[in-house]
Amino acid sequence: MHNFLMLAAMAAEGAEELNKLQILFQKLIDWCVTAGGHIIGALLIFVIGRFIISFLNRMVATIMARRKFEPTIQSFVKSLVNILLTILLIIAVVSKLGVETTSFAALLASAGVALGMALSGNLQNFAGGLIVLLFRPFKVGDLIESQGVIGVVKEIQIFHTILSTADNKVIYIPNGALSSGLVINYSREETRRVDWVFGVEYGTDYEKVEASLRRILAADKRVLTSPAPFIALHALADSSVNVVVRVWVKSADYWDVFFDTQKTVYATFNREGIGFPFPQLTVHQATQQ
Repeated sequence: MHNFLMLAAMAAEGAEELNKLQILFQKLIDWCVTAGGHIIGALLIFVIGRFIISFLNRMVATIMARRKFEPTIQSFVKSLVNILLTILLIIAVVSKLGVETTSFAALLASAGVALGMALSGNLQNFAGGLIVLLFRPFKVGDLIESQGVIGVVKEIQIFHTILSTADNKVIYIPNGALSSGLVINYSREETRRVDWVFGVEYGTDYEKVEASLRRILAADKRVLTSPAPFIALHALADSSVNVVVRVWVKSADYWDVFFDTQKTVYATFNREGIGFPFPQLTVHQATQQ
């Protein structure tokens, strides 16, 4: 009888343990189903959200293009909208995974303070981008010089401005440096002045040189007549008589006029017998008594 009672007790304990395992297993299955639903839902939100963000980006770009917004504003707004929508998508995905939105917001606030201190330079660049957009010292398509580089503005993003150089390099300049540093805009005005200094040999007839230069400039229709071209004797240098020439042209014609005129002056001076100087040094030898 005693053995029977012990076996019955052990059977009861075994049944209780089995029941506990069944309950635990059921809870595990329920958790997996719930977590799986959250994960699948989060994935669906992410995929659909990316599609919606892409659609909204294209819609914003189309609206700005139809309303003929400046390329400067278009690039900045598109970059800003994409970042804001991506942040909202991340919040939606995290919320679907079961993280409390309030707790996540508090976490974002704490992380924002830390990131703000760590990324103070980027915040300065963001503010610089707003200043560039507001005061518009340059726009997309302008040729500018800043931070020791020269290039055409291709895009103004929220943190950087992208330049393309003459040798096809792509340069990213922080907006903070552009908003607080020196910027030379070569495209802002419709006209620019082209300057040359031509050296001729001592003894050359200056009037002949000036007449030749005026004929060259008058033959080039790209040279503006108002303001009138300026020609003057600039300096009596060590080995040459330097003649300065200044003309006004359209900004788009600057480099073509600069190089073409130099080529024409060289050919004309050679044809008319106007000599170009070269460095000379006169040495006097002392005679011994």
